[in-house]
Amino acid sequence: MPVKRLEGIAGFGIDRVARAAADDPDVLRLENLDTDLRPPAAAIAATRAALDDDDANSYLPFVGKRSLRQAIAETVSARAGHAVDADRNVVVTAGGTQALYSALLATTDPGDEVLLTDPTYAGISHRVRLAGAVPRHVPFHAVGGEWRLDLAALAAAASPRTRAMVVVCPDMPSGALLRDDEWAAIARLAVDRDLWLLYDAVFEGIVYDGRSSIHPASLPGMAERVITIGSVSKIHRMIGWRIGWIVGPEAVMDGAAWTSAYVNVTPGGFAQAGAEAALRAPPDDVAAAVAEWQRRRDAVLDELRGWPVVPPAGGWSLLIDTASFGVPPARASELLLAEARIAATPMTGWAGPVADRHLRFVYSNEPVDRLRTIGERIRGTELDRLRLAARSGPTG
Repeated sequence: MPVKRLEGIAGFGIDRVARAAADDPDVLRLENLDTDLRPPAAAIAATRAALDDDDANSYLPFVGKRSLRQAIAETVSARAGHAVDADRNVVVTAGGTQALYSALLATTDPGDEVLLTDPTYAGISHRVRLAGAVPRHVPFHAVGGEWRLDLAALAAAASPRTRAMVVVCPDMPSGALLRDDEWAAIARLAVDRDLWLLYDAVFEGIVYDGRSSIHPASLPGMAERVITIGSVSKIHRMIGWRIGWIVGPEAVMDGAAWTSAYVNVTPGGFAQAGAEAALRAPPDDVAAAVAEWQRRRDAVLDELRGWPVVPPAGGWSLLIDTASFGVPPARASELLLAEARIAATPMTGWAGPVADRHLRFVYSNEPVDRLRTIGERIRGTELDRLRLAARSGPTG
């Protein structure tokens, strides 16, 4: 008999697409948020060295190794513009998603409402539900070839039951990058309504075309209400290490520490050693990876000319609005795999009506030469014919 906690919670759909793709080497694997770019060499070396360190094979300390917490404190301090104390403001977690879940448990009660964007990562929406809170989605819209947050809908979505907001920037899966006026509106709402802002910064350093992003804790009145969720999974290509963190004001960190410990106890000491080395690696390591991901994004955009796609300003993925030419994303996914040997995940059920229109392409895990086959693969397929028919309109 299903429990109420799981009502409305569905799977990602990623695993179904991956199983259908199986091990066919010809399939272009665009369904899952992975990357084939290697982690920093120093991180791999530090992880290996820690295998012989008895301190790395321990449950303690529950909040994470102090040297890693210090590296995290320095990293977030530089972005947020205010001092972060390694002992009072940092907890190490088993990845960014566990950090988010523990932070939700520490900041919301059952029945509280949490504002999210639409689209957003399904793992965020459903973690809000698992924590007992209620997600309320605020849409992004395509405006002038960019994703823009609906600020009127943001203000209207807040109610007396709203306790927190979760914002990912750049957004996953759309790649939206918030402008200064959008951040200002978010900060104004947080201050006026006394809300927590859970800022998911896992893609923070992956921004394209010379753009820059701000850390919301640097805005007036926000240092005491921003909880930063971070990870080495994306920026440092260390998905398998499962190391993330919560950084926040002292008032919430005791709760964050205990919810993290009771959810996961502590992440692996070997992986923590690697994460520390990654955070202390030269900045050109990240810059080289971002440049390569931008080349891959550009290749996909070139191949999808004429398709309803909003160019992502950052991150690892982009969205195709298949509903705009009458094809549900799940059907589009099936057609692409069957006819073009492209594995892509429908966003149906990930957030709200905006996500429900879209199919996701992840471009971070395939080299440019394979991504350059997308146009040839899809040309003349049923999905392509349906797109072209919708553009030409009715005849007669």
